[in-house]
Amino acid sequence: MNPKYETILYKKEENVTIITFNRPPALNALNREVFKELMEVFDEIEKDKEVKIVILNGGDDKAFVAGTDIREMENLSPMEARNFAKSARKAFDKIENFDRPVVAAINGFALGGGCELAMACDIRIASEKAKLGQPEINLGIIPGSGGTQRLSRLVGASKAKQLIFTGELVDAKTALSMGLVDIVVPHDQLMDEAKKIASTIAGKSRISLALAKSAINRGADMDLRTALDYEIECFAQCFASKDQKEGMRAFLEKRKANFTDQ
Repeated sequence: MNPKYETILYKKEENVTIITFNRPPALNALNREVFKELMEVFDEIEKDKEVKIVILNGGDDKAFVAGTDIREMENLSPMEARNFAKSARKAFDKIENFDRPVVAAINGFALGGGCELAMACDIRIASEKAKLGQPEINLGIIPGSGGTQRLSRLVGASKAKQLIFTGELVDAKTALSMGLVDIVVPHDQLMDEAKKIASTIAGKSRISLALAKSAINRGADMDLRTALDYEIECFAQCFASKDQKEGMRAFLEKRKANFTDQ
């Protein structure tokens, strides 16, 4: 584990980077320092062209991220609250728009800001012990780091309203049924499953992964015709890469492709 950061740990396993939230006494609650270090570590990973995929996890604690640090928010003025939310937004947008896939391995509570963080990731794998939700309404506030927007896009406006208005938590099985998470596994298999998926994805071309992610993410904010046009542009860009030539040649030669991210 790299000791450079105070609130997170990270290590590289071949072409997969694993980031672990490291605030056990606070159940990994998010604060300004976590937002800052997330920005820094993703900037660092971005420069490492060997990395194909990132896994976020909460370690062995009972929380992935149990929310945002209430002690840090309690006495904020409206302007300070706006700036706090912008710090979170900046970090979560960094993850959502990162040029490589990001997997959330949700080991336990993913509440409030923790749920919003997970929703900024590309794939969400949950332990059977996981619980997710946006309980901000119980504190007299609303989600401020993407919860009202990303949640409604994932599960639909009506279900998002139910979860946000009631502040209720859902278990992993329910989260799976509504589309909030993608996979549910036994608790002791969580990281193995995350690494298995990461290994599969890491075998692909980093160029095509980045273009696929961009087509999906950016296309979601466009009307269908514009999004289809953008998809064609991303598709065409693949043909400027050596990996496209290698992938198609390998298929015709009935062998496994050896992508070089070029």
